[in-house]
Formats: sequence, C-alpha cells, structure tokens
Amino acid sequence: MRSRYSAYVQGLEAYLLATWHADTRPPALDLAADQSKWLGLAIRQSRMLDTTHATVEFVARYRVAGRGHRLHEISNFVFEGGCWYYVDGLVRG
Repeated sequence: MRSRYSAYVQGLEAYLLATWHADTRPPALDLAADQSKWLGLAIRQSRMLDTTHATVEFVARYRVAGRGHRLHEISNFVFEGGCWYYVDGLVRG
C-alpha cells in the first residue's frame, strides 16, 4: 500500500498498473491530469484474510486548488505469483 501511495505521489503510472490485478486493472491512467498534491498516508489497519487475500484500511490526505481532502479506503489485495496485487477498494465516507 505504501509503495502504491508513493507511486501516486511521484506519478508512476507504469508501477501502479503493474501492481493492479489484471481482472480489475484499467487500460491506462492519466496522472498528469491529476491536480492533487498528496500530503500524507496513514495506515489504519491491515488484515490477512487468508494466505492469499488481505485488506488495508488507509487515509490519504491531499489538496486540490488549495482545499484539503481525505481519501479513506479499505483496499483489497491478492497474492499471486509471489506478488501482492491491488484488486479494488471500498471508499469510506
């Protein structure tokens, strides 16, 4: 999760796509169009559901046009071929 957050901060689209599970991966990303300034990441909880599935609850803070926002998500990951892949997430209010 931390590496994916860092990739968003640095605009590393190829890394994000490579760590996204093939079943849910978008065809492309356009981070250059994103005007967000990422401010920080807090991992609230991580849980192993079984040997190949895990969740990570996090809050990422960012600013757009001078206004602060928070992304609170519970992300689902799956372990395949020796790597963890992001599958999807539930955005919390």
